[in-house]
This record gives sequence, C-alpha cells and structure tokens, in this order.
Amino acid sequence: MQILIGAVFAAVLALAGSLSFKHATQATPALLTPDMNAAHTIGDDLGARFDRFSQSFSHRDAVRPKLIALTFDDGPYPMYTPLLLDELRTLHVKATFFLIGRDAEQWPELTRRIQEDGNEIADHTYSHPDLDHESVAQVQEEVLHGRNALLKFASEPSIRDLMRPPHGRYTLQTLEAVQRLNYEVVLWTDDPGDWRTVTPAEIEAHMYRYATTPEIALLHSGKLPTIQALPQIVARFRAAGYTFVTAGELIRRTTPYALNHAARTPLSS
Repeated sequence: MQILIGAVFAAVLALAGSLSFKHATQATPALLTPDMNAAHTIGDDLGARFDRFSQSFSHRDAVRPKLIALTFDDGPYPMYTPLLLDELRTLHVKATFFLIGRDAEQWPELTRRIQEDGNEIADHTYSHPDLDHESVAQVQEEVLHGRNALLKFASEPSIRDLMRPPHGRYTLQTLEAVQRLNYEVVLWTDDPGDWRTVTPAEIEAHMYRYATTPEIALLHSGKLPTIQALPQIVARFRAAGYTFVTAGELIRRTTPYALNHAARTPLSS
C-alpha cells in the first residue's frame, strides 16, 4: 500500500510539475539575477520543473505591486530618440534605454542626453548579434564591449548591472555567461510588438489587454507609432493606479519571482 501511495504521489508531482512548467514557459522569464539557477529557471528536466513547482508554493503570497517600467531597445537614433525623450519629459516618466554600444559611439550626444534627462541606460551589447549563436567568449565580449562603449558617454550604474539580449534570444549557455559577468538579465512581461508595422492604437490595445502587475514593457526607441501612443498609455496606466519607474527601480522594489510570475491585470476598456 505504501508503495502504491508513493507511486501515486510521485505521479501527481510529475504532472503538477509538468503543468507548472508549461504555464511558466508561456512567457519569457522577465528577470534572471546573477545568483539564480538559470537551468532551473528555463530548463525542461524534472529537477527544474520540480524547483519551479516548489517555488509556486513558497511564493504564493508574493506581493505584486502596480509598477510599470517602460524599456526601449536599440539606438540611439538621431531623429526618433530626441522625439521620444521630449515625450517622456512632457509625461514626467523616466524610462530604461537598452542601448547598442556601436550606436552610442555614433551618437554620443544622444547617449548623454538620455542620462541627463534622468533616464536609465543599460547594456544591449555592442553590435546587436543573436547571442544564441555565439560562444561563451563571444557573448561576454559583446556585453563587455557594449558596456565600455556606453561608459564613455554616461555613468549610470545600470550600465554595469542590467543587460538585455538582442531580440530576446538566448540559450542556457548565454544566460550563464552573462551571469558570470554579474549582470542581471532583464527581459519583459509584455511585448506589444512595436518592432513590427503597427499603429499607435494597436500598441495601446495590446498593452491594455496584456497588462501585468508588475510590468516590464518591451518597446523600441526607433518607432514613431510608439512615441505617438505614449500619452494615452501613460494616462490609462496611471488612471489604473500604476506608478512608472525604471527597470532598475522596479527590480529593487519587487522580487524576481513576482516579475517572472507577474499577475495578468488587463486594464478595462
């Protein structure tokens, strides 16, 4: 009888772990800190699934504050970045810019202005390659070269602390290589798809429908529809009780579990 009970219990755990894994991997993990087990965060083996399943119990009462970080990938760009910075200043919103080191070298005055306006700057590699196709040495060289390029023009501590893989592409090897550099890998809880050809209204509708608490929104600084959508987005989220913060501040004010398992909180139409 004890053997039968044990077998049933193991089967239930395996099924629950499988369901937990399926749920957890429907969205990209939003944050990986240097001390987290990357294999257990993204892995498909039984140990990884069991670890995530166990965490769902230990963190079931995790506080999920109504904080939102607008993050902008790529650039800076000579035309769109100034327009974006003007809009953010008008809206009294500080955002996080994941800058490409090579582009920052090309437009140093814009890199300086991003910091001078009170925004956060983070590492988006030097040349924007697909890191899932790179070796460990190549991944680390891209991150460090990007960091050093940005530090020529800005002194934000986040340049040394926060990075995002281009296109959100990574492997376990990629993540572990970045962790060894003591970076936090910042991904997102929502991708409105502004890298495609979309209208401001489509960006807004997506963000309202897929809002989370807390939220890291993936946006791009080289897109005019994104800039046009910002006033309404900011107004709607503020009306719903959200506070706009940088990615670094959001990470400090919440937990990796709360971000990686953010609550879906659609804004009413």
